[in-house]
Amino acid sequence: MSLYSETPSAALLPSGFSDLLPGEAEAEARGIACVMEAFSRHGYERVRPPMLEFETSLLNGSGGALSTQTFRLMDPSSHRMMALRPDMTTQIARIASVRLQDAPRPLRLSYSGSCIVIGTPGREADRQVSQAGIELIGPDSAQADAEVVALGARALEELGIKGVSFDLSMPALALGLIETAIPEADREDLIQALNRKDAASVAELGGSIADTLAVMLQAAGPASRALDLLASLDFPASVRPHFERLVASVAAIRERAPSLRLTVDPVDFRGWQYHTGLCITVFSTTSREELGRGGRYIAGQEPACGLTLRPQALLRAAPVPPSRPRCYVPVRLEDEAMAALHAQGFATVSALEVDAEPDAEARHLRCTHVWRNGAAHAL
Repeated sequence: MSLYSETPSAALLPSGFSDLLPGEAEAEARGIACVMEAFSRHGYERVRPPMLEFETSLLNGSGGALSTQTFRLMDPSSHRMMALRPDMTTQIARIASVRLQDAPRPLRLSYSGSCIVIGTPGREADRQVSQAGIELIGPDSAQADAEVVALGARALEELGIKGVSFDLSMPALALGLIETAIPEADREDLIQALNRKDAASVAELGGSIADTLAVMLQAAGPASRALDLLASLDFPASVRPHFERLVASVAAIRERAPSLRLTVDPVDFRGWQYHTGLCITVFSTTSREELGRGGRYIAGQEPACGLTLRPQALLRAAPVPPSRPRCYVPVRLEDEAMAALHAQGFATVSALEVDAEPDAEARHLRCTHVWRNGAAHAL
């Protein structure tokens, strides 16, 4: 009998998709609410783009870099190809340049939602991913870069995540060097060697800039040490502004968040499909996975800087939040008493039968307390 003729299991989900059960879904919702509230307090206004867009719109401009990660389907109404968003940043750029083109700049927007991606190397299982982020659109300055980094750090602090580190890179620095000194046919092999941190291959393929690239490889690490090593290099005039911007951005971040741990990797290119300047990756000593990433890009025709956090990764790095206590209450309980329980942090679970035995039902329904004699009593 054909495998495809067998009755499918109701529990079977496509690879990369999963259910969030009670407790997990609640924790994710609370975490996203905490992050979004931090963004809102600092003037970032929330928008909600659709999950589906026409392919020609979603993958237009910088969105074209996400083409290989995008699921597509046919719209039965218009018979046009549609695409499920693999990332929300390009949608925010569309909203800013079309729907909010007359809004005053700088434009501060925040967002949260799910994205559907075709698995990328090393992350094939991540097909449904949650995102929560901010975009600062309009200014192109070190202070704008610093605002995005500092606010991201503040949001993580409010989630209770310890040991946070922001890893900064400036792909245009090394790529600019390569474009000035390496024939186009040889560039890809050199870039791959830099991605692998393969010093021997870089020395072999680097030609006249091999020594400079060797120092840049060695510079990866704490920001102060990295910038000192990079300052010793004689960058060509076309490349030096990228280094100066990196220095300025680090200084601005230090001013806003003096205690934040910053590292610099001057030869990090991986995953920066549409970014044009400073790039950011967020890590924590409490997690082996990255907690978020972002950086500078072009939103339509405007400069922008953003940061996208990964709520599912954040929850694995954050302390486990205490579960809400549950109080079993009678069918008819006065509104004032119910409101008082909610104000004390209880979730109330109401009886459905007047003659139900309260203690037994409370335990059966996983309650921690039961309402008796005008108050909540622990079981």
